[in-house]
Amino acid sequence: MTKLYLAHPITGLSGDEVFGYYDKWVKELTHTGFEILYPMTAKGYLRTESNYKSHGYDKPVSTDKAIVGRDSWMVNQADIVLIDLTGAEQVSIGCVSELAWAWCQGKHTIVVMNDDNPHCHAFILHQAHIIFPTMDDALEYLYQLATGDTG
Repeated sequence: MTKLYLAHPITGLSGDEVFGYYDKWVKELTHTGFEILYPMTAKGYLRTESNYKSHGYDKPVSTDKAIVGRDSWMVNQADIVLIDLTGAEQVSIGCVSELAWAWCQGKHTIVVMNDDNPHCHAFILHQAHIIFPTMDDALEYLYQLATGDTG
């Protein structure tokens, strides 16, 4: 089964927003035929957060070192890296790092964002093999990849 790493900005969002996002897309992408890796795996204890910080957690799975190490390990395991930057109000350093790791490793990189996204930068535009304006567009493409459909 093809492994897909799914990333989305987290800092500043609530637990409901973050887990709601991942619950929805992990279910959809799994149904499409992918094994999904994502940064909130085994972090259910963070569901009650009201406003995620960019660093400074003390639980073993969410220390700064654990977050970076585990996320880079997951990117390394993935065949495809999908980064959804839709609606981002500020640059996500985590998502930028995940894209850079994936690109350096020759992974197939897909980014979802529109033209006025704060991530519109030469590095993102170059390191993303494909940029889609919506997750629905990316999902259609991924379904075609998973099924061999020529569309």
